[in-house]
Amino acid sequence: MLFTDPVFVGVSPAIHQKSFVYAAMDKNLSLVALAEGGLDEIVAFLAGQRTVMAAVNAPSGLNRGLAVEKKKEMFKSRKEKGSGGYRLAESELRTRGILVRGTPSTLGACPEWMKAGISLHRKLEKNGFVKYPADDETHQLFETSSHAGFCVLAGEAPLSKASLEGKIQRQLLLYENGVGIKDPMDFFEEITRHKMLKGTWPMELLYHPDQLDAMVAALTAWKVTHKPESVCQVGDVKEGIIFLPAQYLKEKY
Repeated sequence: MLFTDPVFVGVSPAIHQKSFVYAAMDKNLSLVALAEGGLDEIVAFLAGQRTVMAAVNAPSGLNRGLAVEKKKEMFKSRKEKGSGGYRLAESELRTRGILVRGTPSTLGACPEWMKAGISLHRKLEKNGFVKYPADDETHQLFETSSHAGFCVLAGEAPLSKASLEGKIQRQLLLYENGVGIKDPMDFFEEITRHKMLKGTWPMELLYHPDQLDAMVAALTAWKVTHKPESVCQVGDVKEGIIFLPAQYLKEKY
């Protein structure tokens, strides 16, 4: 699928299987593609676009111990604990109450979804993608965190992504931020006494958690292009920078 206009794509590794979910949006935040595929399929789709900004919901690199080094500098003590299992970006988010997963220092210690995400970053770079920000480059990518993205959009930690309430909350956050998707409030209009008795809920009106993760990543890709002043970042280029769809981070979520 080739788009002649610039597209903004969010990619999220599927947690329970070896594949990726991707969402593509146009300049108007209309959802123009929402699909799932393997590593090679995703790379082919992204590399085949004329102009694309891609946001990957997975670490771009391994833990290099920068968070530990920062702690040592702050406390001047080798006994300081609490950051060894997290990259600097992850540690900074967790201190604010955004409980993202930590990235190990070796690939073998990473869970499968994280390995897949790191592989995607590396393969895209081999296929001509450059890390954002890069002026006049048609194929750029960066790292984001979908969980952290929903936290900053909501102003607090969202409900469980697996729950019905959590799905509706995330979909509503996207809808209220201008993403051209189904209004999740229609879900309630479709519920009747008969449907509740029969257990036939209108689940087709709601998106799957992996799809929502890809969408908030795509929204972030759109924002770094059209409204860079509404995006913040944490981390270090040596280890990985996480971009998020908010102007600034609160002290606590």
